[in-house]
Amino acid sequence: MNLPNSTSVQTQNRKADHIRICLEEDVQCQQITNGLERYRFTHCCLPEIDRKDIDISTTFLTKHLQSPLLISSMTGGTEQAGIINCRLAEVAEQYKLAMGVGSERVAVEKPQVADTFAIRKYAPNTLLFANLGAVQLNYKYGLDQCLRVIDILEADALILHLNPLQECIQPQGDVNFKGLLDKISNLCSKLPVPVIAKEVGNGISGSMAKKLIAAGVQAIDVAGAGGTSWALVEGERAENPLQRRLGKTFADWGLPTAECITSIRENLEFDVPLIASGGLRHGLDVAKAIALGADIAGLAMPFLKAAAVSQAAVVELTEVLIAEITTVLFCTGNTSLDQLKQSGSLQDLQKK
Repeated sequence: MNLPNSTSVQTQNRKADHIRICLEEDVQCQQITNGLERYRFTHCCLPEIDRKDIDISTTFLTKHLQSPLLISSMTGGTEQAGIINCRLAEVAEQYKLAMGVGSERVAVEKPQVADTFAIRKYAPNTLLFANLGAVQLNYKYGLDQCLRVIDILEADALILHLNPLQECIQPQGDVNFKGLLDKISNLCSKLPVPVIAKEVGNGISGSMAKKLIAAGVQAIDVAGAGGTSWALVEGERAENPLQRRLGKTFADWGLPTAECITSIRENLEFDVPLIASGGLRHGLDVAKAIALGADIAGLAMPFLKAAAVSQAAVVELTEVLIAEITTVLFCTGNTSLDQLKQSGSLQDLQKK
């Protein structure tokens, strides 16, 4: 599919803007939180376990992970983004983490930047997720383009991200979301890899997750509110006062991450693979999300900031996150993530 060159330039410029704004501006949600602060683990003063026996490994979409960590989808399409993705991929491989890349639409429109997403050579054994906006299925994208982005990454799964609020505020945003569920269903039936439905920071409710799973989606990434506000990000890129005002008005729009996890687990009758992301900033957040019912947890901003500095900074962050998760298990008397989930050690402070 040959798209106008001006379109590919706009997309590439947007990628560069997103990195700059996220690193330099305060675009975190101001009032809404990820909701995890309402939960607290019951401390076990005598865990009766040896810390070295703790195992935080897990399996997601049939692939073994050394820890329940996902380097969430962030970027690609520019030279800086390529460097960031390379650093992240090498650490993901070293620590057996999962990793997603940013929207690969720019690589479809401008094939010469596809190598900024082509990280399989740095992460031959890593669980990798390709990524496209679901709304593009209403803008001349279809099976061929999805296969293309999967091929670029040699991906294990395809993320279809859902971002209606972001598109509303984004200059020249794509806002025709009509009939997408049927198109997603059709796509799921034809792709050779699983499809993951992901929000971008406003959350997926239990009822919506149920519809997406019924359509053939095989995993959900809630990407709830409480972290980076893409309304604020797009507001920073605004070309007129209306867009800027929308960005500020909807800065705290969405469902908190914790609420998404509990809603999905309450609404779905079977154990759908579930990723918790949205405002997670440390291993304690990850452990709470796992205890609430997530299978793995994704972080974006912490990894972006580290990768913008150096690969060593990404290694340091990863080791801190692993140590924090392990410490939670030790101080609750659990030796595995499954034990943590079943222990009942996470208390809802609002129900006391």
